Amino acid sequence: MKNKTNKKVFLYARRSSDESSDKQAQSIEDQVNALKPVAKRCGYQIVEIIEESKSSKQPYIRPKFTQMLERIEAGEADGILTWHINRLSRNPVDSGTLGWMLQKGVIQVIQTMEREHLPEDNVLLFSVEGAMANQYIRDLAVSSRRGMQGKADRGWLPSRAPLGYKNNLIEHIIEVDEERWSMVRKMWDLLLSGNYTVPQIQKVANDDWGFRTPKYKRSGGVPVALSTIYRIFTNEFYTGTFVWAKEVYKGNHKPMITNDEYDKAQVILGREGKPRYQEHEASYTGIVKCGECGNMCTVSVKKKIVLSTGELKTYVYYNCTKRKRDKKTCKAICSQKPVTLEEFEEQVDLELEKYTILPQFQQWAIDILDKRNDTEIQERTVIFEAQQKAYNQNQKQIDNLTKMLMKDLIDEDEFTKQRSELQKEQEKLKRNLDSTESRAKKWLELTEQTFHFARYARKAYLKGDIQKKREIFAALGQNYVLQDKIVSIQATKWLVPIEKAYPGLEAEFNRIELDESLDKQGRNERLESLILTWGDYRESNSDYRYHKPE
Repeated sequence: MKNKTNKKVFLYARRSSDESSDKQAQSIEDQVNALKPVAKRCGYQIVEIIEESKSSKQPYIRPKFTQMLERIEAGEADGILTWHINRLSRNPVDSGTLGWMLQKGVIQVIQTMEREHLPEDNVLLFSVEGAMANQYIRDLAVSSRRGMQGKADRGWLPSRAPLGYKNNLIEHIIEVDEERWSMVRKMWDLLLSGNYTVPQIQKVANDDWGFRTPKYKRSGGVPVALSTIYRIFTNEFYTGTFVWAKEVYKGNHKPMITNDEYDKAQVILGREGKPRYQEHEASYTGIVKCGECGNMCTVSVKKKIVLSTGELKTYVYYNCTKRKRDKKTCKAICSQKPVTLEEFEEQVDLELEKYTILPQFQQWAIDILDKRNDTEIQERTVIFEAQQKAYNQNQKQIDNLTKMLMKDLIDEDEFTKQRSELQKEQEKLKRNLDSTESRAKKWLELTEQTFHFARYARKAYLKGDIQKKREIFAALGQNYVLQDKIVSIQATKWLVPIEKAYPGLEAEFNRIELDESLDKQGRNERLESLILTWGDYRESNSDYRYHKPE
């Protein structure tokens, strides 16, 4: 090995322009000036000063660093002189390469301001320094992401503000750029008028208005580019919202345009535009299936400009997702056409109309069912007491059986056999007890809910919001199918009696109410008999399933 005073080294100085930590690090000039005395003191001969302004967070992106290692392998130098190990590497790949070359003696020395690394040194020391440099940049990235996410949560875009806005670096907010705000707004107005193309808007802005982009350290102060104008017209930041990490946030900045203006602009731009990042709430997605191919139906939103008025209209459709495709042609195998939201909800309204009852009928039904429930409670009490007595006797038998085992009156096998039989009987008795205890309550609750739904569901559906409509639609039944623009519903069993028996009952109910020959008691008796007849129909058809005809 050569004597220390004869070693030739590359002086490697690096600064990364995209690392915020480098604001505290030594500049390249400072690094070189500080390392030259080190080379003189240690007797190193500097073969070349290599300066590089690249990040070392990723491997294989620093051409000068890679060439330096190749030149050391070729024998042009014996080692490296650098400010700190983190100037050489902040990633495990480059750190591993340096460590391996040092161990093999290809690199005979790595000299920093603080210490000297030699092939015969403990490899752990060099590995620790390299790992610390790598971990520092990882921690810095996590901290940076956390800070940006926090800023987004507070309603501020954690990035450079688009044209028309500017970043307030003191308060860390985004505010209006008074110099350019009105001109950017005029660009939107020209586009929305439908009389200007994007290239024409660019020419007007640059040539007629003298528009220039903001001046930054390494960019800006130039006419606006065509691609930049396209980015303006497809950036929903101007509506008062922004997208960060695939999430939509309500911004605290001042909106420049409305959502409708943005949507209209996207229609005008056509292929060059992009839709505003939004999720259309739909009442029936995930419930209705296509009757032809069995795929789920989904919502589609289309926006069109009415040529006569220039108004932007929104159309909502429900249609098959058409995910099943022909293996040879890759074309969708489903031929179903979409149905508009209005047509869909008209059919749901007609379905609800079949289960709508008179308010008077609902009140009479509830009153009479309350009386019937009192009778049900009396019957239940008698049954419950008998079942409780049988349960207690069963438990007493199990206790006696245990005593017989303890007195050696029966053997272990016989005890196990009899106890198993008694426990099975006990479980059955317990289920019967629970069923009897809750039967009357559940019967009354279900019946009252049925009448309440039949009385108010249609009105609530017509006036309700999206969530309310979904709840009512889901309560109608099961196996929802959309085919040939017709919605078919397999009604839930507790609504079937209303559809089948109620129309006749309503006619009879109205006749009794209008019958002047009946006194109050007679009318009440007739009505009670009528509603109990409906209740008997319900019970006799409890397992009935109704399929809506096509």
